[in-house]
Amino acid sequence: MEPNPSSSMHSYCLEISPMEVHKVVPPPHRSTLQKLKTRLKETFFPDDPLRQFKGQPLNKQWILAAQYFFPILQWGPNYNLKLFKSDIVSGLTIASLAIPQGISYAKLASLPPIVGLYSSFVPPLVYAVLGSSRDLAVGPVSIASLILGSMIRQEVSPTHDPLLFLQLAFSSTFFAGLFQASLGLLRLGFIIDFLSEATLIGFMAGAAIIVSLQQLKSLLGITHFTTQMGLVPVLSSVFHNTHEWSWQTILMGFCFLVILLVARHISMRKPKLFWVSAGAPLLSVILSTILVFAFKAQHHGISVIGKLQEGLNPPSWNMLHFHGSYLGLVMKTGLVTGIISLTEGIAVGRTFAALKNYQVDGNKEMIAIGLMNIIGSSTSCYVTTGAFSRSAVNHNAGAKTAVSNIIMSVTVMVTLLFLMPLFQYTPNVVLGAIIVTAVVGLIDIPTAYQIWRIDKYDFIVLLCAFFGVIFISVQEGLAIAVGISIFKILLQVTRPKTVILGSIPGTDIYRNLHHYKEAVMVPGFLILSIEAPINFANKTYLKERIMRWVEEYETQKDEKQQSSIHFLILDLSAVSGIDTTGVSLFKDLKKATENRGVELVLVNPVGEVMEKLQRADAANDILKPDTLFLTVGEAVAALSSTMKGQSSSHG
Repeated sequence: MEPNPSSSMHSYCLEISPMEVHKVVPPPHRSTLQKLKTRLKETFFPDDPLRQFKGQPLNKQWILAAQYFFPILQWGPNYNLKLFKSDIVSGLTIASLAIPQGISYAKLASLPPIVGLYSSFVPPLVYAVLGSSRDLAVGPVSIASLILGSMIRQEVSPTHDPLLFLQLAFSSTFFAGLFQASLGLLRLGFIIDFLSEATLIGFMAGAAIIVSLQQLKSLLGITHFTTQMGLVPVLSSVFHNTHEWSWQTILMGFCFLVILLVARHISMRKPKLFWVSAGAPLLSVILSTILVFAFKAQHHGISVIGKLQEGLNPPSWNMLHFHGSYLGLVMKTGLVTGIISLTEGIAVGRTFAALKNYQVDGNKEMIAIGLMNIIGSSTSCYVTTGAFSRSAVNHNAGAKTAVSNIIMSVTVMVTLLFLMPLFQYTPNVVLGAIIVTAVVGLIDIPTAYQIWRIDKYDFIVLLCAFFGVIFISVQEGLAIAVGISIFKILLQVTRPKTVILGSIPGTDIYRNLHHYKEAVMVPGFLILSIEAPINFANKTYLKERIMRWVEEYETQKDEKQQSSIHFLILDLSAVSGIDTTGVSLFKDLKKATENRGVELVLVNPVGEVMEKLQRADAANDILKPDTLFLTVGEAVAALSSTMKGQSSSHG
């Protein structure tokens, strides 16, 4: 922050050629109602959904409205056999993945395996009608399943009271859907933006490890396993129950885990071989079931799913809890699982939309996912969203429309009606291996490394989410990471960036002295740039920081024999907004600088700042024409002429 000394700068200052000074024009007058309307529109309707209705006849507006709420009406009339051929391949492919994953994730949520298949039947049909993504494949997901199961399990045991546990799971799903749909209807989607990329990467990686550790129960054949989610209790439970380990289970689990991981690796290396990883889980289920049945392995230490009921989803609206002692629990569980599943679904949808160059409407997606879960809670389904692994398979299989979800749903329906007895001998160890393989992809080390390289603070947020999930709990880890992210935002608001500017010789360009080595200070001028909105949270800091710069300049003046400060120039180009307390900053600075014999000069206040300063400056002290300029260059040129005139008259 040291001003660059120099006698040469005196001559430079004198050499500043006069330039044309442009007048700073106040913004056009707008009423309070107009301003409020603009602000609300930019907050809640940034995509301006009503623009498509302008200038259209009434009957066309009705058609557009129907297409807006039901996107299937947009692409449905143009659907043809060519598109259907692509969708049926992708639909059957994701069904082969959805069936074993549905059973596995239901067990992860401590729910009956059949509920996972129910959740892969109704929600995809709802999404096909209401969703705006062509690639999103809908169904249960690992993280939401884990959170739902762990939160309800804190108060109700799935083994001692399975009916109540199931009722609370459906009720939580209803509240998750209600919350999601409300965000979409009220256009409050910006709330989920508080889950930054760093938070999500850390959270997903931590949750993936916890999910994988939970599968040690199945992979090792342990009967008595902890219900807690943290790393320490899980590992403690594993090593305290070594006598329950089953070598048959370990051998089978290891073999199928290797097969699934190799299949995943092949598909990642060669995306055209997507069907290898897509079909591997179902193939593993079939092979392991045949092995168990052939060798009667259920009598030799390998646990199996057992008999599953046949038939389509039974209604469950009579099982929803809207009162009683568990209402708080289901609302909290619904809120947390709703946010997580919504964030995952929208992130996945936007990722694949960007790859195929089409738009996904975030608010429509929230409504679609929300209604999907509300309807699902009444038809024996638990929380569902767009799953990354299934959507990637759907995309690679060449899905063209949401019909792939309908094909998947029909395939699951056939399974529910006719194929359920075949799963009776499916070993739990293979379901555990399928879950581990699915969640391995959630650990994104390259992106974590990229975050470390770009922003160390974001990397700390990532680590807090990661370790919070692993050592405390899934929901607390997420809360800690969000809290630290908000603290970062508060820091940026309360401690805005301010820099000292110098002139680049031979130009009228002014840049940060500590960034541009060739920039030099102009004698008699202290030029500062404020690079954030000014408000009640940072007014005191800004005043103290600016006055400290003035004092430092005056102190160094005596040491370096440079001229004393005559003008304090504040470049307000980057100040996008100001509040009442922020306005008082300029009044305080005006008084403080006058006492030191320094003139306060403002450069390029933007519309809102200019307007509020005008209203507060009744005496016209702050916005005097000779202390208000459009650019720093014009300000220095005009004021240098004034300084020369004053020095010559004194001479």
